[in-house]
Amino acid sequence: MDNLRELYQEVILDHNKNPRNFRKMETPDGFAHGNNPLCGDQIDVYLRITDGMVEDISFDGNGCAICTSSASMMTQALKGMSEADAKALFTSFHHALTDKEEHPEDVPLGKLKVLTGVKDYPVRVKCATLAWHTFDAALKKLQGNISTE
Repeated sequence: MDNLRELYQEVILDHNKNPRNFRKMETPDGFAHGNNPLCGDQIDVYLRITDGMVEDISFDGNGCAICTSSASMMTQALKGMSEADAKALFTSFHHALTDKEEHPEDVPLGKLKVLTGVKDYPVRVKCATLAWHTFDAALKKLQGNISTE
């Protein structure tokens, strides 16, 4: 368990210091703005979908280390996935961070599993899931401010 906690801390620090896919995207197919009023996180997620595949995904904004790291890892995981697989990964990630019981239909998280360490800090779960909810809203082309509240 200590090894997972150390890995969790290392991954958070790395992705916060060097976020991947951190940029505004020109001419996205989908866009959403997310807000976590509890922590002050503000994040924009940009999507480009081609032939049912997440061709490109990026994010921009200001967030705590957990929010930024989760967004960075999310963009890496989702780029190149089909929309259906991306939706399934969103559901699995959300279940992993918010549910007590396992869901047999969940998709394996792979490298994202390290972020489940945030469950030890319940107030930070919203920080880790904000980018994912914002991605889901961008995929569904929902308008307005996406909030964790």
